Amino acid sequence: MERPDFFTLKNGNKVKLPFSENEYKHRVDKLRDVMDKNNLDMIILTSMHNIAYYTGFIYCSFGRPYGCVITDKKISTISANIDASQPWRRSHCDNIIYTDWKRDNFLKAIVSIIGRDDPPKNIGIEHDHVTLDVRDKIGSIFSFSVFKDISKELMKLRMIKSEEEIKIIKEGTRIADIGGEEIVKNIKEGNSELEIAISGRDKMEREIAETYPNAEYMDTWVWFQSGINTDGAHNPKTNRKLVRGDILSLNTFPMISGYYTALERTLFLDQIDDASLKAWEANVKVHKRGLELIKPGVKCSDICIELNELFAELGYLQYRTFGYGHSFGMLSHFYGRESGLELREDIDTILEENMVISMEPMILIPEGKDGAGGYREHDIMVIGKDSAQNITKFPFGPEHNIIKI
Repeated sequence: MERPDFFTLKNGNKVKLPFSENEYKHRVDKLRDVMDKNNLDMIILTSMHNIAYYTGFIYCSFGRPYGCVITDKKISTISANIDASQPWRRSHCDNIIYTDWKRDNFLKAIVSIIGRDDPPKNIGIEHDHVTLDVRDKIGSIFSFSVFKDISKELMKLRMIKSEEEIKIIKEGTRIADIGGEEIVKNIKEGNSELEIAISGRDKMEREIAETYPNAEYMDTWVWFQSGINTDGAHNPKTNRKLVRGDILSLNTFPMISGYYTALERTLFLDQIDDASLKAWEANVKVHKRGLELIKPGVKCSDICIELNELFAELGYLQYRTFGYGHSFGMLSHFYGRESGLELREDIDTILEENMVISMEPMILIPEGKDGAGGYREHDIMVIGKDSAQNITKFPFGPEHNIIKI
C-alpha cells in the first residue's frame, strides 16, 4: 500500500472561532502589508502564538513541527496526521496534513502549497522561534531564497488590540476575578496550596465554558503560593498546608482560545506582623502610583524610572524582582511574549490607544529578614484615546486581603 506524504481531510464542519471572519481577514491583510513592505513572496510561521493569531488554530506540538504558509493568494496551516481534521475545523483557512511515514514530510507539505515551478525569492520566518534544524531544512529546499526575520514586525502588530480582542481580554479579566473569589473562600488554615488552587481553576474553567460554549478548553491554571513559596512569581503550587500568619500569593490565569489574562494578589492568613504590613503597604503604594502613570503617550521606561524612585524613597528598591508589567493578548506561559511592550527600563515603547498592559510591582524580602516573603499586586489596563481603564475589579491591599479564620 502506497501511503501519502501529505493530504487534506475535511472531517466534519468548520466550528465557531473566537473571532469573526472579518477580524481574521483584517489580521491577514496586515500580514500581507508586511510582506509587501519587505518584498516577501512567502511567510512561514512556526510559533504557536502567530499561527493561532492569524488562523485561530492552537497546535499541540508534542515534538512535531507545525506551520502556516502565507502567500499573496493563499494561507494554509500545516499539521501532523495525529491531529486529523481538528486543525482544519479550528481555523478559518485551508489545512494540509503531513504523515509520519517518511522523514521531513512537513517540508514536502510546504512545497505543495506553493509548487515547484516558481520558487520564492524572499521568505519571512520567525527568528525568535524557528529551530536551527527546521531553518536548515527549509533552507535546503529553498536553496536560492533569501530569508528575513519578521518576528518583531508581527509582534508590533499584535501589540495593538482590536475591539474583538479587547472584549475577550475583558471577559478573561472578569473570569480571573471570579477565580480569585473562589480561592478566597477556600483559604483556611490546614488547607493545601494544591487544593486551594484546584478550586479556583475549576471555577474559572466552568465560567469559561458557560461564556464560550463553542470554545476549546485548555491551559487555564492557578498558582497559589504560601510562606517561602511566595518568593518567585512563577513558583508552582505545592502540597504545603497553610499556617496562621502566612503570606499568600493568589494568581489566577484563565486562558480563552489562547488569550491570557491574570489576577495576582498578596494576602495574609488571619494576622500580619508590623514589618510585613510595612512592606505590603509600600508595594501597594507603588502599585497605585503605577496605575496612575499608565496612559497614552507615556514611555514604558519613564514609568519604571518614576516607580524605581518611589521604591527607593520607601526603602525597598533593593528588593524589587522584575519589570512592572507586560502586554496581554495571544500569549501564555507556554508561548508568546510581546517583549516590545513591557514596563522595563530598557523598553522605550510609547503607550498607544488599544494597547493592553499590566501594572504588577513585586518585591521579595528573603527568609531571615523582617517581613520575609514575596509581595505583588496585578491589575490589567486598557489604553484608551485619552486615558486608561483598569479592568481588574478584585480589591487589593491590607484592608481587604487579610483573610480571617
